[in-house]
Amino acid sequence: MSQTNLLLICGGGGDEHAISLMSAKFFETSLAKLAHINLLKIELDAQGHYRTQAGELCELTNRKQIRFDDVNKASWPVDYVIPCIHGYPGETGDIQSYFELIKLPYFGCDSEASRNCFNKVTAKMWFSALGIPNTPYIFLNDFNDDAINQAQQALASWGSIFIKAASQGSSVGCYRVDSPEELTESLKQAFTYSPYVIVEKTIEARELEVAVYEKDGEIIATQPGEIICGTNTFYTFDEKYAENSQAETKVVADISESVSQEIREYAVKVFKGMKLSHLSRIDFFLTADNEILLNEINTFPGLTPISMFPKMLQNHGDNFSDYLNHNIMQQLSKKD
Repeated sequence: MSQTNLLLICGGGGDEHAISLMSAKFFETSLAKLAHINLLKIELDAQGHYRTQAGELCELTNRKQIRFDDVNKASWPVDYVIPCIHGYPGETGDIQSYFELIKLPYFGCDSEASRNCFNKVTAKMWFSALGIPNTPYIFLNDFNDDAINQAQQALASWGSIFIKAASQGSSVGCYRVDSPEELTESLKQAFTYSPYVIVEKTIEARELEVAVYEKDGEIIATQPGEIICGTNTFYTFDEKYAENSQAETKVVADISESVSQEIREYAVKVFKGMKLSHLSRIDFFLTADNEILLNEINTFPGLTPISMFPKMLQNHGDNFSDYLNHNIMQQLSKKD
């Protein structure tokens, strides 16, 4: 088998930079098992600069090459890229737009699908258009008296609300509000993270996750796993990633087969309907009376030691290295 030069990009400079580096290690371990892969890992910082693991400055050119600042070092041709970046500019679709412009094949969802899923307003509009139930919400586009009044009415009607920055991941810019005294400051803070904010009805429910991925031309949805928050609140950034997190994860949730099947059908439906590619983690709420609500889609889920996606994939009986290799080779064969 011919050799493939694979570029692994991680970091991004945002709130999830460190998590991206952890996920990149998982990719490195998985790719190391593939003898035909020549791997170069580079880190993207908040200033838009790329560096190798040795600290060398470089850039990805429109000739599909890594060009080093050291003019005495030869350029490195790139056949394929994995943008292992959580949040901006990976899950927002920005970096994929550049790959598409220079015709460089890459792993994961395309720019439009990434953008549609990352923006919570756009995503919820898609969920509804596809006929998939999701949490009631209102959309706010400015921090002003009218927005505060709308949020106050929602709180009065629903009793408890979540105020969320529309374009953030990993619960960044997300606030639960149970009293009017908390509302204005929480809304103000959310608008510092995004120009658009959604206000959602708080749903007292179990948090279930499904790993959805492509293999051999088939879209596979695993059995739902479950997140049980130790703080009895919501799955905050710290609960997701802190070493002392009290959150408990179950790779297979204790739910009925009928509920599991319905969730998996919704997961495949939204994966197909929103034109996702390769992988995603799709999160649901399950209420006490078995109402299923789609919460959100992560188009590039975490692959850290405590992340659910790789555990659910493995529990389904698939090997991550084989799955990764299959998708890479399939894309490269189409290019040829």
